Amino acid sequence: MTFLPETGYVPTDEDRASLDAWFAAYDAHSARRDVERMADLAVFPLNLVSDDSAGDGRSAQWDREQFVGTMTHVMGEGGEDITFESTRTPVFLSPAMAVVFTDSVMTANGEKQQLRYADILIRRGGSWAFQTMIQGGWGDNL
Repeated sequence: MTFLPETGYVPTDEDRASLDAWFAAYDAHSARRDVERMADLAVFPLNLVSDDSAGDGRSAQWDREQFVGTMTHVMGEGGEDITFESTRTPVFLSPAMAVVFTDSVMTANGEKQQLRYADILIRRGGSWAFQTMIQGGWGDNL
């Protein structure tokens, strides 16, 4: 069982439903490798946090062009769709901020890969957008 930290804010059913809907849209864009639509769901400059092969923490800020170029390279183009089976644990800091921890299995071209990452999302004008991506192992590419 996962125990969430007490943040002082108790999310409403609508908070959780809107966040779930955002992730469903993002996952659908990811499955189609539609990196431009993925970028539409972000706030730029986008913060990235990772670690490198030397074991040091790394961070960077990407603009939209860098996000699109890097994600297009990482995800590849064409081929069969990518599928995700994800379990998400959101921690709402307020009605407009959430840290979401994700455990996921990605399947691409019959190959499965286990992923664990966190995103920081903000809500503006009633819509969620990711602003920070946190995942180990990508620091050499930042």
